[in-house]
This record gives sequence, structure tokens and C-alpha cells, in this order.
Amino acid sequence: MKDITNPHIISSSASIIDALGQLNALTDGVMTLIVLDRDNRVCGTLTDGDIRRALLSGASLQTQVATAAHTDFTAISPDSNPELIRDARRKGIRLLPVIDSEGHLTDTIDLTRTTTRLPLSAILMAGGKGERLRPLTLTTPKPLLEIDGMPVIDYNIRAMARAGIEDVTVTTRYLAEQIHRHFSEPRFGINVKCVTETDPLGTIGAASLVQRALQGDTLVMNSDIITTLSLEEMFLLHKAEQADVTIAAIPYTVSVPYAILDIDGHCVKALEEKPTYSHYANAGIYIFANHVLDAIKPGQRTDAPQLIEECIARGGKVTYFPIDGIWIDIGTPADFAHASELMRHHRAMGRF
Repeated sequence: MKDITNPHIISSSASIIDALGQLNALTDGVMTLIVLDRDNRVCGTLTDGDIRRALLSGASLQTQVATAAHTDFTAISPDSNPELIRDARRKGIRLLPVIDSEGHLTDTIDLTRTTTRLPLSAILMAGGKGERLRPLTLTTPKPLLEIDGMPVIDYNIRAMARAGIEDVTVTTRYLAEQIHRHFSEPRFGINVKCVTETDPLGTIGAASLVQRALQGDTLVMNSDIITTLSLEEMFLLHKAEQADVTIAAIPYTVSVPYAILDIDGHCVKALEEKPTYSHYANAGIYIFANHVLDAIKPGQRTDAPQLIEECIARGGKVTYFPIDGIWIDIGTPADFAHASELMRHHRAMGRF
């Protein structure tokens, strides 16, 4: 029996003309139906192309959908690796069925709106005063400053929604009530939770206020960043490396305007004229294994570099993921102006 709450589900005994009517009524742009047999198991998918091929092969408009359905379809289980979702997306699949061990449909993923489903919780740090951005932040917390008509923090919430992250907590302190009001209603389909620091807890100490599972991983990031970082690729690297911590990193180049001496004691071996050195800098975005965050003592001021160095000292594995694309830390009026101009351009071009 078709689930009337899901317009993408059709019974295998329905007629092709019924399927055409149902496809015509879809309003989300994903022109795919999922076909269920009499036992409510998924037995195929159906598109306009499948119907066209069936009609060309002799089917009539009254032929049952089962005849036209594509039976060699792609599906995932509820606990599938996100890599399988990425592969499906790269194949051009737009609607991905999620099927249990008995073949029953448990969910669908619209890959035109949600690029993946990462098994991550997320914490956004939003407690800072943004003093370098004054007077903009005298009455408005920095995460709620608008860049091209949207608060900075919402760019990150939207990115998390597209990555299928649903468990999101924002930690607040300065002008906290404004942020709490902002998230009193869902944002991009996410019911965002807020917790407030009563005392300054550093750049990551507030993570101790957030409940989380014993196992698994948590995305932690500053809320005043705009970036095109691929959360999917960062997570897949984190899991492939079996890391305890993965740090998003941005390339940082240092140019020395002088000739640098290569010395051995008091002897000069060579001179390097105006060298340039390339490094990776911390971008303020991390994936932590939950057991690492559990090491934060409740109420104790803790900065992220300190926590990571302690993890390394205990023998933990820390990796980095280079950001290839936009990364802007909204820290100064110049950063704010640059981000505003950049976002106007990218959104006008439909790129962000």
C-alpha cells in the first residue's frame, strides 16, 4: 500500500497512467518514484525514462508499474558508510532509498537537497564578544551579523543541513538571548539547541556543557566562519585515517623580504634570497572523536590547541584536512566587508 504522506512512493500494482499522474504532480523537482510490492518491500524505482522504454516495448497505459520499474536500483541501509551516498550522488541518482535488512523502505534521501548523511553531532561556538568588529557587535552578537542578507552562523547551519547533520548545539555567552531567540524556530530543517556559558570557557571548553553519545564523532567549529569546506570529504578522511582529531587547515604563506643565511656555527653555507615558506594554519574547524571531548573537565577553561596537544601527548592520532576553496574568519571590519562582497558575487552566480 502506498504511503500517502510520501508522494514518491507507488504500489507495484498501480498502472502506468497512475504513475504518470503521480510524477506530474510532484513539485520538488525529483522526478523519481519508489515502487513497493504487496509486502511493502522496495522492488524498483520509476522515472519518465523507465515508462517511455516500457511503452516502446509494448506496454500500455494500463500495464502495472511493476513491468516498467527499474529493478537494478541503488539503495543503502540505515547504517551505510557515507561513501556509498557519495557514490550514488556521483552516479546522478537524485532520490536514494534507505532500506532495512528485510527490504522495507525506512527513509529516502533527496540528493538534490541533502548531499550526504554524516553520522556526526555538531557544536558551534558562539560565545565571543567580537570586540574587533565593534561598533557592529555592540548590540548584535557576531554570529548574527548578516552577510548578504543572512546571518553568518546560518551559512554554517545550512552547510550542516546539506550534510545531513541533525544534532546541532550552539554554545553562547555574549548577548546569548538574541541567539537563543534566533534558534527558537528550526533553521534549514534543524532544531538547533543552545547552551550558555556562565563563565568564559575558552575556545572549546563549552563543549563540556553539551551531552553526546559515548561513541562517535562531533564536528566542532567557530560560528563566525564562512567556508566552502566539504564536510563530507573531511569526515571520510577522518574515518579512513582512524583519527582521534581531524583539523581543517588553510594554506598560509610567509614571505621573507630579506636574504636568509644558511649557517653552521659561525660559518655561512649559503644565502637564500627572499624565500617563501608555506605552512598550514588551524582553520577553527575540527572533527573530534567523542572520547577526546570527554577529557574536557566541566567548567574548566580549555582552548582547542591545548586539548589537541594533550591528545597527541596521550598517543592519539591527529590528522589535517586542507581546505580547497573559500575560508573567511569574520574577525575584523575588513573581513566583514570582504565576506559581504564575496557572498554577493557567489550568490548572484548561484554558487553558494
